[in-house]
Formats: sequence, C-alpha cells, structure tokens
Amino acid sequence: MTLRCSDVNVEPLPGTAKTGSGFVLLEHAGSWSRDVLDGGTFDPELTDQLKRHLKASGMGLQLIRKPGREGRNVEKHNLFLVFAEASIIEHLVVDAPADVLDLDLSGPGKNNAQRMDDPMLLICTHSKRDVCCAIKGRPLAAAVEPQFGPLHVWEASHTKGHRFAPSMLLMPWNYSYGLLDEAETVQLFQGALDNKLFLPGNRGRGTLDARGQVAEIAVAEAFGEAVAPASLQVEFEDDSVLVTHPDGRTWVVELERIEVDGVVSSCGDQPKTGKAWVARQVTELIG
Repeated sequence: MTLRCSDVNVEPLPGTAKTGSGFVLLEHAGSWSRDVLDGGTFDPELTDQLKRHLKASGMGLQLIRKPGREGRNVEKHNLFLVFAEASIIEHLVVDAPADVLDLDLSGPGKNNAQRMDDPMLLICTHSKRDVCCAIKGRPLAAAVEPQFGPLHVWEASHTKGHRFAPSMLLMPWNYSYGLLDEAETVQLFQGALDNKLFLPGNRGRGTLDARGQVAEIAVAEAFGEAVAPASLQVEFEDDSVLVTHPDGRTWVVELERIEVDGVVSSCGDQPKTGKAWVARQVTELIG
C-alpha cells in the first residue's frame, strides 16, 4: 500500500489555512495545470492578463467545477466573487474566462451580480498538484454535492494543504478544513447553513494569520457553545492574542511556536521538521 502525504497526520490543523480575503471562483471544465496561472490552463497571454488583473485588487483565483460528467460539459461559466472580510459572495454567469478581465474586483456591488444568501464549500480535487486531492477529494465531492443545492458544493483547484486531504474551503469566510469524512463534511456544511462554525477539522480562517487562526479556534473550542462563522474579533497584543465575542466577553490566548517532526508536505517528499503555533492557555478576562 502506497503511503500518501495525507496519511501522515503529525501536525495540528489550526494555523494552516489558505490565507486571502478575496477570491474569484471561476467554473472551468477544462484541464487544470499544476498551477492554474502557469500558462498551462489558459494561454500565456490571457494568463498574464489575469495575473495582473487579480494582483491589482488582491484577489486570488480558484477554478471550480461540478463533480462527474456534469462538470466536464459547460457552455457558460458560473463565476463567484468572494469578499471574505465582508462575508459576501456574489454570483454571475460569464461566456468565457477572459470576461474576468472586465470585472471590477475592488469590492462588492460593482458588477451587477446577484448576492448569494448561502455559503459555498470548495473541495480540492487538483490531482496535478498532488494525487491525494484526486484520491480523497473527488469521491467526497461526488458524495456530498447531491445532498445540497446546485451552487453549494464544488470541486476546486489547489486549496493549499494537500497533506490534509480532503482539503476544502468554506466561503464566504475563507475557513480551511481538512481530514474530514463524508458525514463530517455534511455536518460542516449544514452547520454553515445554520450559521454555526464547525470545529472538527478546522484549519483556521484565512483572513487571519497563523497565530490568529489558532487563537480563534482555541477560544471557540473553550467557549462551549456554537459561535457564528467569523463572529469572533481577533486582535494582537505583544506575545498574546485577544479574542472578543460579539457579546463583549474577551479571552487572552497564550501561544507557543513548536517544532513538529515527520511532516510530509507532498506525496513523494521525505519527512522533515516543520513548525506550528499552538495555544497553551485560554483565559477569560473578567471586568
């Protein structure tokens, strides 16, 4: 039996999320090259134009498609604009990938797009980046997608962290998840529909850095009650992180940077020593 990178689970998940506050999610049924902006997915000229347009607004690009044959037969392209800091997803339909160049990506409400009321789940199936994403992501996407609405669950290009496959992103908040099975993934997304943050497998909110991701999850776990996604405010104070609930309660989280042995970043890589932030103490501030 071949040992895959996602079979070696030695790292804490919190603090490993894909960072970013804005994304273009473009439905694209064609082949995805190792990096979707390396000139292998789109022609070099369009690739260069997309890079410059996305960079100007600080947006990332995720290619998406529906699981199975449905995802390989597309005439027009669903396109979603995600503004994670504002917890907003907008939807429109375009004729071709080049139409992204005509969009104003500076903020929501600029492109006559329809605002979505529900979240989206992107499950990485990007096999050319790492085989784990195909082996574990594709069956999961195929199993979970039919259980929700037609715009809810998608296969996606690289979501970072294939060693945590199946790796996924929960939008609009840009939470990363990993190592979940079908039942847990259904619970995750149903919780999101109910405005409840799912904690198992949660790698962190990508609008925060690694320290903030760890602190938010530590407080949510210590809180003992369900919290809404992105409802906890995170602030940094010297070596500590302050996390505040919408009702005003505040916790201080003491963090430590540790070494983790035996990390296998990608299939075929040799184990190495990595580093991770962990929460050592969570204390509620009184008064």
